[in-house]
Amino acid sequence: SPLLQLQDSYSKSGIACLTGEEIGNSIQNLDLIETEDREADPCWQVKWHLGKLIKKMMSRSYEENISAINVERTLTLPHTEGQTPRGPTRRIAAHLTGSSSRRSALSSRINPLPRRGIGHKINNWESSRKGHSFLYNVELRNGELVIPQTGFYYIYSQIYFRFRENENEDSDLLGQIRNPKQLVQYVYKLTNYPEAILLMKSARTSCWSKKAEYGLYSIYQGGVFQLKREDRIFVSVSNSDIVDMDKEASFFGAFMI
Repeated sequence: SPLLQLQDSYSKSGIACLTGEEIGNSIQNLDLIETEDREADPCWQVKWHLGKLIKKMMSRSYEENISAINVERTLTLPHTEGQTPRGPTRRIAAHLTGSSSRRSALSSRINPLPRRGIGHKINNWESSRKGHSFLYNVELRNGELVIPQTGFYYIYSQIYFRFRENENEDSDLLGQIRNPKQLVQYVYKLTNYPEAILLMKSARTSCWSKKAEYGLYSIYQGGVFQLKREDRIFVSVSNSDIVDMDKEASFFGAFMI
């Protein structure tokens, strides 16, 4: 029919329009001065719109690739101290839980060296995932978290104190434990300064009931501090004989904000 012949003719002319000349040359010549002949030429109009679409898609693809390259460089290239990264920063976080071995976790006595501060330093924390713990870009050394990058960090800690009466325990010792005493938790920072710097401390006074089978107290504290690269933070406690390093109750961590 005449209608089908007309459609076939337009279809063949459209294909001939796109194949009659290299598309690359057509795209390069898009910005040339338009003439009245070109504006009236349907074939040129098709090439012009197609070229504009191709250029737009190429530009968008280029911008996405450049953005991805910049993000990758930000995550892999080191930053000098004090330099603010231009893109997203790497994740820095740590959460440590109490170690199953309480005796090995706590220092045996109050360390007289000012470098370690007051109290019994907790030397061992559970850092594997089996204890709900994790370390992201943070190193743990002898119970101390080593700060990898200068910035502001939220530091938190909770210690669980448990008094459990033992029938075979010496009565004088039980009497000393039952006496009201201060339970203190310390969070320290180690720098190039010769003495440990106290960041936080929290305390409460125990009052064990003589009729109770056991007594429980927990101390939690947290705060935001500016730390420098290679600073180290750790936790110390008083009354290490009644500290319970249960993994759900005693924990210590920090993350960059």
